[in-house]
Amino acid sequence: MKRPKLRKASKRVSCSKRYKIQKKVREHNRKLRKEAKKKGVSKRVKKDLGVPSSAPFKEEILREAEERRLQIEAEKEKKRQAKKEERAQKRKNEKQPESKETEPKAKKAREDDGGNKPQKSAPNKSSKQHLCAELNKVIDASDVIIEVLDARDPLGCRCPQLEEAVLQRPGDKKLLLVLNKIDLVPKEHVGRWMTYLQQEFPVVAFKASTYVRDKTVQAKKRRIVASNEVLDKSRGAACFGSSCLTELLTSYAAARQSEVSLKVGVVGFPNVGKSSLINSVKGVLACHVAVKRGNTKHMQEVHISKSVKLIDSPGIVASPSNPPASMALRSLQVEEGQESVGEAVRTLLKQCDKTEIMLQYNVPDYRNSLEFLNLFAKKRGFLQKGGVPNAEQAANTFLDDWTGAKLGYHSKAPGNHSLPPYLSDAVVAEMQKGWDPKILKAGNEETLKGVKFPSISSSITFISKGPTAGLLSVADVAEEKPPAEPKAAAAEEAEAAEAAAAADGNDENDEPEETTEVATKAKKKSLKGHVQFQSVPIDINLSAATTADAYDFNTDFK
Repeated sequence: MKRPKLRKASKRVSCSKRYKIQKKVREHNRKLRKEAKKKGVSKRVKKDLGVPSSAPFKEEILREAEERRLQIEAEKEKKRQAKKEERAQKRKNEKQPESKETEPKAKKAREDDGGNKPQKSAPNKSSKQHLCAELNKVIDASDVIIEVLDARDPLGCRCPQLEEAVLQRPGDKKLLLVLNKIDLVPKEHVGRWMTYLQQEFPVVAFKASTYVRDKTVQAKKRRIVASNEVLDKSRGAACFGSSCLTELLTSYAAARQSEVSLKVGVVGFPNVGKSSLINSVKGVLACHVAVKRGNTKHMQEVHISKSVKLIDSPGIVASPSNPPASMALRSLQVEEGQESVGEAVRTLLKQCDKTEIMLQYNVPDYRNSLEFLNLFAKKRGFLQKGGVPNAEQAANTFLDDWTGAKLGYHSKAPGNHSLPPYLSDAVVAEMQKGWDPKILKAGNEETLKGVKFPSISSSITFISKGPTAGLLSVADVAEEKPPAEPKAAAAEEAEAAEAAAAADGNDENDEPEETTEVATKAKKKSLKGHVQFQSVPIDINLSAATTADAYDFNTDFK
């Protein structure tokens, strides 16, 4: 007999019970969300949409994001090292023998007396003496000296004192010029500068990469690797001239026939791109780079190959006897607080054409540097409380554009060439000897073909002040006189007086000669720092005033 199937129990429940369960579930989920909100835990992870390809200034945005990321990583690394040193010091203190507490009192007294003696303070790494000493170490230890020049103002980046010191040092030291940041200068001006500089030393055209990653940072997922590959193809990540420079140095090292590797010192003024050049040749972030000038404080060796070593160096200390325009671009006066940012901006604006500045920064006409900074701050959105323009932030941004690898400007190469006093035809021939001209010519041609140069219309014409004098010895630093205090307020008043005089001088027929003489006298007195009020005679006809201004209610009011 077939056994009947057992009937399964039904899963149906009453509506009241089902609604009660749903209510309990809702209350439980709401409680969990409330607790997560208090703790700051978000369940949903916001996806980074990135920068679209159609967005303007995509490369600049990516470069700023990468610089911000590197800065955060550097701060984390600094904190990590500080904690590491603190733990090491704590372990060292714990391992000290306990027998030290039971030492004789006489020995303790001797140690206490010795500890009270004044100790030598650690050297200041930002001092001019330290920077000059480190630079001399690099020159002495190097077989080849690479002087990095900013292609926007190559003549202003040359230091005659440095070149003369290299030529006077014992040993067969070679001097090589590297023209960096060529992507910010029109192509015809780059060619003229290379022709001009090649009459003295060998010249290598170079464009450093502004996106070099640390060798310890590796992608964990294939998706991240793919995104990095897209970023690496951007204009800022591209590097030109590194293969030419590496091949040139390798061939020179092989021609020496020495077992010791070739040491190449990289020198130049602050923010010409010394560390960026080393990172681009190495291919990884070996030297720390930053927009702020004077970031490198000591020499650092970087192994490129078995036969070549590059040595990074601090920037050359500029002499205070240089023109203000050279000091604004090549010195660290703003970073050290010796010069205000507004004064540096005013000096740079005087060396350029006002129309080109207006077109580059898209600002209307301005009378002085302070008005330009206010217009620039409004354009960029640098506003304080109440909508007041932040002129200081605008000045810092303007100075970063000029010293960093962002703004394109150019200076014209001199027409006639004459050798400096420390050079002769024999010295020039000796400096040219040993380098392979075929590698140099082919590498420079390939670099100039690959780089995308800006047009002359989008570049600002800059008036160069010639070579910048530098300080190389500690004695020169000790004997130098402190620069005079900047008179920014007086200069701004003088500039405003000049602008007002120029505006008023346009209409000569409406203004009598006496008023122009009064204006010139007031201008001269304002330059001396005194404020004078000039009384002007006013002829008022009281009868005419009373009759003309009288109001007649019978005729006018109806």
